[in-house]
Amino acid sequence: MTRIKDFYDKCRSRVNPYWLVTIVAVFFTFTAGDSNLYKRYTYDEKIRNLEKEIKYYQQEIEINSKKLNDLRTDKEGLERFAREEYFMKKPNEDIYLIKKK
Repeated sequence: MTRIKDFYDKCRSRVNPYWLVTIVAVFFTFTAGDSNLYKRYTYDEKIRNLEKEIKYYQQEIEINSKKLNDLRTDKEGLERFAREEYFMKKPNEDIYLIKKK
């Protein structure tokens, strides 16, 4: 029993209570509760990813808006688009489709 008490006294003398309280507080901020640091980091990561997606889709909207505006204003561009995308043709034309293997 004295060996255990001696070991306890020896360990207690080496442990600074301020460091112990600090370590316990840091541990609880990382793990306990709904607003712990780990969850905040994951939420921030999700926010960054969503902001990247927003920028990407805004660029896509700008590109598609320019294409749509070109199709509305340029008759030749509209005809070319219809021929390429929907295989439309004039009544006196023949179209040959070449399939790639």
